Amino acid sequence: MERIRHGRLVDRGRMRRRDVLRLGGLIVPALAAPALLTGCGTDPASSAGNVLRVSQPGDPVTMDPQKQGDMTSMNALINMFDTLTTRGRDNKLHPRLALSWTATTPLTWRFRLRPGVTFHNGEPCDAAAVKFSIERLLNPATKSPIVELRYVKSVSVVDPLTVDLHTSLHDPILPDKLSLFGGVVVPPRYLAEVGDTGFANHPVGTGPFTFVHWQQDHELRMRAYPKHWEGRPSVDELVFSPTPNPSTSLAALQSGGVDLVAGLTPDAAQQLDGYGGVKLDGYTGIRTSYLSLNTLDKGPLRDRRVRQALNHAVDVPLLIKAVLGGKATETSALIPRGAFGFDPSVKPFTRSVATARRLLAEAGYPHGFSTTLTASNIDSNVAEALSGLLAKAGVDARVDLIDPGTYSDRLTSDNHGALGPMYLAASTVWTLDGESMVQSNVRSDRRQSRWHSKEADKLIDIEELSGDTAKRQQAFSDLQRLMRVEAPFVFLYQVDNIIARNERPRWTPGSAGVLDMESAEVTR
Repeated sequence: MERIRHGRLVDRGRMRRRDVLRLGGLIVPALAAPALLTGCGTDPASSAGNVLRVSQPGDPVTMDPQKQGDMTSMNALINMFDTLTTRGRDNKLHPRLALSWTATTPLTWRFRLRPGVTFHNGEPCDAAAVKFSIERLLNPATKSPIVELRYVKSVSVVDPLTVDLHTSLHDPILPDKLSLFGGVVVPPRYLAEVGDTGFANHPVGTGPFTFVHWQQDHELRMRAYPKHWEGRPSVDELVFSPTPNPSTSLAALQSGGVDLVAGLTPDAAQQLDGYGGVKLDGYTGIRTSYLSLNTLDKGPLRDRRVRQALNHAVDVPLLIKAVLGGKATETSALIPRGAFGFDPSVKPFTRSVATARRLLAEAGYPHGFSTTLTASNIDSNVAEALSGLLAKAGVDARVDLIDPGTYSDRLTSDNHGALGPMYLAASTVWTLDGESMVQSNVRSDRRQSRWHSKEADKLIDIEELSGDTAKRQQAFSDLQRLMRVEAPFVFLYQVDNIIARNERPRWTPGSAGVLDMESAEVTR
């Protein structure tokens, strides 16, 4: 295998699991399994029985599903709350709480609900509950960060099992948006009784597991719901806990404190490979990484030639091979393979340091320039490797690593420069539609947009609002060709879903990698 070190490609042979990993000047020490496991719920008395212990790098921010907008939180909450639709393992949209849906008019989507569904407290889950849930989500007082239902203006009950969602503009993929964040249904009576704080302290949903307790940054414990409409899960108890780095993941797996670790970056997974009691499973994923470039403020990144140069300088195939262990696929213009809108005729940039240096010279930077590359410390290895690749073209990109919480706060703030001129980001694309990839960071009026283009705005309007599938695809194709020319991002890769586990669990994720554990099985 090859690696990147101080901007140079080094032939290092096959990585041994205890080697020191050096990427663009970053030193990641070899794993040493600590004697004591921290933050993983290791009470020996709780380890007996049919319990599945799942870990991911972070902890949920809240137990209120409508007051969070991050995958770490949703990965846990989706086990306690059902959504109106769901994305199957075949990547197709399937019924969940809604049995069927149809656009009765261009501005109305009608959903027919599954009969006999109850919340964990016995409260009926009916059209009134759906109306309440959507209206609560859209109410400014809720302060929900969930943006997918921006075109829904009202909800009406047709009958106890039929509900209409009325939109200000036609939304062709509204049913897809109801398969995760936007589609959660919450209990109106219970919320009226306990209020928002009481609900967050003891959430009640319709999902396959019920809430038991949550000790933040330590353990979230759930129990199988025997009256779930799809039947009782085979797992008696489900426990989520955070393991923020490979060392704690390894210790947790080897001690039995955790059965399955999700959310591993490929370089983190490499550090676990080969240890006893640890198995690595890889699945094709759709989460897509890129560098967001601030084209709005004064500086080199306002020049299209500079942005093109960065794309030529970053050797993505080498990055995938040397840093990600081949567990990713190069993307050409932001939208990943497997998502609607992907156009295979749009090809990636050629990887050429000479071309990058020529473009920089044409833009007035013959000796390169200095900038900052911001990233969450979870992605430190990739960020340092990117810095090393850019250095080869004369771009001195100092890496600024921040904790995931601070990163998330800055990313979702109204300050488009909060993460500096260049930051490493990723999108889950959980709707499997290109709209999810571009909705927040391309159109000029969106929160994370750092590139303003009237042509791009028009194309976004078509792909977000047209009911004509062919027109949407054409708009996506035209947008990708435009981005390929204007280069408002450095296009990187879509990463595989990698799971580390012991021998006990049997579970396969969908391409979005959502941790819906209803179908999981464990051996005693």
